[in-house]
Amino acid sequence: MDEVKESDTSRHFLRQWIEEDVAAGRTGGTVVTRFPPEPNGYIHIGHAKAVCVDFGMARLFGGECHLRLDDTNPTKESDEYAENIKNDIRWLGWQWSGAGDGKEPGFYNASNMFDTMYQIAENLIKAGQAYCCNLGQDEWKEYRGVPEKPGRPSPSRDTTPERNLTIFRDMRAGKYADGEWCLRAKIDMASPNIHFRDPVIYRIRHVSHYHLGDKWCIYPMYDFAHPIEDALEGVTHSMCTLEFEVHRPLYDWVVDRLDEMGMLVVRNGVKIRPQQREFARLNLTYTVMSKRLLLQMVTEGQVAGWDDPRMPTVCGMRRRGFTPGAIREFCDRVGVTKVESESDTALLEWCVREELNKTAFRRMAVLDPVKLVIENFEGTRTVVKPNNPLDETSGSREIPFSRELWIDRADFQENPEKKFFRLGPDREVRLAGACIVKCVGYEKDADGKVSLVRCTWDEGSWGGNAPDGRKVKGTIHWVDCATGVKAEVRLYDRLFTVPNPLQDGSDQFLKYLNPDSLKTVTAYVEPALAAAAPGDRFQFERTGYFCADAKDFRPEAPVFNRTVTLKDSYKPIT
Repeated sequence: MDEVKESDTSRHFLRQWIEEDVAAGRTGGTVVTRFPPEPNGYIHIGHAKAVCVDFGMARLFGGECHLRLDDTNPTKESDEYAENIKNDIRWLGWQWSGAGDGKEPGFYNASNMFDTMYQIAENLIKAGQAYCCNLGQDEWKEYRGVPEKPGRPSPSRDTTPERNLTIFRDMRAGKYADGEWCLRAKIDMASPNIHFRDPVIYRIRHVSHYHLGDKWCIYPMYDFAHPIEDALEGVTHSMCTLEFEVHRPLYDWVVDRLDEMGMLVVRNGVKIRPQQREFARLNLTYTVMSKRLLLQMVTEGQVAGWDDPRMPTVCGMRRRGFTPGAIREFCDRVGVTKVESESDTALLEWCVREELNKTAFRRMAVLDPVKLVIENFEGTRTVVKPNNPLDETSGSREIPFSRELWIDRADFQENPEKKFFRLGPDREVRLAGACIVKCVGYEKDADGKVSLVRCTWDEGSWGGNAPDGRKVKGTIHWVDCATGVKAEVRLYDRLFTVPNPLQDGSDQFLKYLNPDSLKTVTAYVEPALAAAAPGDRFQFERTGYFCADAKDFRPEAPVFNRTVTLKDSYKPIT
């Protein structure tokens, strides 16, 4: 992992909060944070910001960050999602730390705490702080009421602890159907905060759990499980996105009950009371960030899986060629605030270009090929070009050159426009790294498209400079026909045509899918690209940044994904 940069240490409100607690001695000498994804999908760029906040604050204060899979809802969770979450976090450059629950250091499954959570629920029942309720969801809405007026108590609210304990144990034994009963915390039916009006803390789900099998048929609600998990792990600072702000009183209520039960962790003589604070989530233009909607696109075949390079998932961005450093830089530039906003995709792409410009090897590739023949050129030569002109240590490569080359169709015009400085009839151009050629003719196919460009070369211009000192403005890239490698190139663009695909509601978002978000072309690339490894990133000269596809690339049939175009008008504030 990189060293902490100056920009990583900006004193946003979360950092100030932690600094105050450290100074007041409330952490027991160790700052402990956690990243708690539910394994019900692949993590996306929004989660990446939370990862950077949770792990970044722990690193900044020399503490621990736990990875906890909040697997409390068995209907949508799987080992596939769990393993890919871990892979993506590691790829982003972070590693969890701490004791863990036995599987590995720093790693926790919420489901491994179910026995303890169940015992806590029974303790609440015995103390008269929880009760079993058999109102249906629609009925409960009537009793719960609206924030402006007090709600009505459930008919079951004042039943005896003994009766509630019997029902709860029967729920666990599987004697009731889904939704027939639930366990509610007995708090305040007059609270203006709806979430504080006797919330459900356990519900029945006759579903096999991916981690525990059929051991349980009742499962804790997230709002109940989350503070318990934080408390049992000794978490000091629990950072969530803003939608959980209204849930914070319930979080604190559960922590208070654990304190009464003597269950808070004591570290170096200090009782650790976990605290929750909220920050704005990362929203990105031209995509959707809901795992439910992403899953819909996957299951309906709108994209080719969670790792489709058009997806905002971390694995999709990795396959497209984005770098961990660029994603971390983007999250850092977005910043940590309490104000919801939408981040421009162009900023993310700018961060990617900034890094790849410094690190990516240069290669030549012709995506829309037309043949060029140098009529007075004989034999073969070798052109030597640097792998990256910005990195003197990157070395160079040799590129074969002969009389027949592929050039890009856009580099030739029959009737050149003003300020077009590339090839046209009787025009000269420089072939990158090689020589100067002049167009002496061209041919068309039956459809009227240019199929062949004929040139001659200035025999004194090898290396790219005219022997008489004349200026040649245009320089174009090329690939040798004899040794060039045919490749599939996938040109990815934004997944949606509008910045906010949810502008008409989540049921209408698919109508804004971009039909041109993927175009596939057959290209010719220089021989060195056939030796690429899956995942290698390159700048295709004059074209853009590309990545050897992690799944489909083979040396005999290379496949490259466009990461980003070479330039964009976006200019971030520096």
